[in-house]
Amino acid sequence: MKLKFLGAAGEVTGSSLLVEADGVRFLIDCGMFQGGRDAAAKNRRTYGREIGRLDFVILTHAHIDHCGLLPRFAWPRHGSGLPAIYCTKPTADLVPVMLADSAFIQSRSASRPGRRRSPVTEAPLYSADDVRRLATRLNAMPYGVEFRPHPQVAVRLHNAGHIVGAASAEIRLVDGGRRRTLVASGDLGENSALLVRDRDPPPAADVLVVESTYGDRNHRSLDDTESELIEVLHEALVERRGNVVVPAFALGRAQEFVILLYRLARAERIRVPLVFIDSPLARQAAEVTFAHLDAIDEEAAEFHLAERARKLPFTLRYTESVDDSMFLNSIRSGAVIIAASGMCEAGRIRHHLRHNLPRRECAVMFTGFQAAGTLGRRIVDGARSVQLFGERVAVNASVHTLGGLSAHAGQDSLIEWLRAVPRRPRAVFINHGEPLAAHTLSSRLARELKWSAVIAEAEADYEV
Repeated sequence: MKLKFLGAAGEVTGSSLLVEADGVRFLIDCGMFQGGRDAAAKNRRTYGREIGRLDFVILTHAHIDHCGLLPRFAWPRHGSGLPAIYCTKPTADLVPVMLADSAFIQSRSASRPGRRRSPVTEAPLYSADDVRRLATRLNAMPYGVEFRPHPQVAVRLHNAGHIVGAASAEIRLVDGGRRRTLVASGDLGENSALLVRDRDPPPAADVLVVESTYGDRNHRSLDDTESELIEVLHEALVERRGNVVVPAFALGRAQEFVILLYRLARAERIRVPLVFIDSPLARQAAEVTFAHLDAIDEEAAEFHLAERARKLPFTLRYTESVDDSMFLNSIRSGAVIIAASGMCEAGRIRHHLRHNLPRRECAVMFTGFQAAGTLGRRIVDGARSVQLFGERVAVNASVHTLGGLSAHAGQDSLIEWLRAVPRRPRAVFINHGEPLAAHTLSSRLARELKWSAVIAEAEADYEV
């Protein structure tokens, strides 16, 4: 079996793993690189490269760093040979929404030659038509049911507990005349997540690929997270009479943050008069997410029912138009404004930062991982000013990181999942983590489980 990591090696974006065994060739994920000065070049290079014939693609979930380059397969040059893409039903519903938004952002960026270009890409890699063609190749599979994307391959998708529809892939294939099992963890979530059901235990594996986003640290407990959120909201909204701006990933994090507000407001631990979700994509993602009640947590389902009945303990409004979004900048106090993108690299969040970062009475609350090179990472790391729309903007607002809401498992949780693997794998690869996180997780695996793990390097060929 041959493995080649085309992305998410030494970093947390661009997830894509090429697998070859006995003439069968397939990808696990096909993600976009996000953040940093070289993201555009990486995307263009990856998008345009020839990777040869593919029999199929396994997609673990719908975040852009895992699915964002899938439309490469919709290019006319592929003709009728577009590979079939297999994923869960929620993921199949979410992917067209996420990719259509990505195509729109790329086209909008390219049409504004005089303005700052998005670091995602300099010119459109694909169009809405490409996304529509690609969507015809999505095949929805239920969790836990074996299917055969190829006569020599059997696959089961297991709940990864990351976002709705996220999966770990158990892939049984023929390799050198023997049956072997490859397990790719995908992005693993914490079992305390507010939005999705707890993840499944891992299956047995001969070859195991595991993510390491937080391989070097743990998250705060939910109790500590709630206490910090209550304190930040009270100080910013009540004592300082400002706003709280929340950069959030439109898929998953925006919904989970609002569920946390619901949980606290229902218990009368906070009073939040106005909550705005300024992201059309977040609204679409919410509609798809709550259409899959069997995949979400009980409290998330309760929130959904309360929202539909208009019985939320606060005012929640989604903004759709640009004018609605611009109106939020006139609100000087009392508002929680949730907007994408989660790493502040594009989207409406940049406008809200421009209007609220310089104000000492306001707060900015990060709820997810900030990749190296992103605007969000610079703010979290203590920058005193940042560049926004061609001007320097002072960072006077208080800055907070709400670590307990991460959709990625912390170090102890990763070890717990790995410890549950039924038998010792013959080979273990660590990917989807910055170097410190990957090396720290590898050291702990060696110390506690006596596993010798390989830290994946980009474009390296591994034979196992």
